[in-house]
Amino acid sequence: MREIEGVTAEAQARRRWFHDDYFDLFVWQDQGGEVTLFELCYGTDSSGRALVWHKGRGFFHDGAGGSHGEVIGAGTAGSDPVLSRLASAAGSLPDEIRTPVIEYVREFVEKNPGVPSRRKRFRRAAWQQKNPGQSGDTAESNTA
Repeated sequence: MREIEGVTAEAQARRRWFHDDYFDLFVWQDQGGEVTLFELCYGTDSSGRALVWHKGRGFFHDGAGGSHGEVIGAGTAGSDPVLSRLASAAGSLPDEIRTPVIEYVREFVEKNPGVPSRRKRFRRAAWQQKNPGQSGDTAESNTA
């Protein structure tokens, strides 16, 4: 995955966006660099499904109601196709992001039945909707 530059930070967090042809990973880090929130959008149309982890709230999986493509948590930690693909794609991520994201996704896969789904489809914030393939590879902040 490659980082999309130009994502505006929030007051208390640094937001980062990583992208490839299967994943969009949005990460929030506190002042010390700790990951406090991430949204892992995935699939050939990565706009519809997302695994969300929040330090204070735990996991949510949005878009689980679809019937097409792979769904994270459908297998075991050793056989989950999305986790396996993420482990390969995450090699280019900074260690301070790769390690916790992989660990939390693995945790989700292992305890998936107890994780609530909030919506049938993941809804991206305005700053997450820019197509990373467009010129400049920058993203604007959603100040609302």
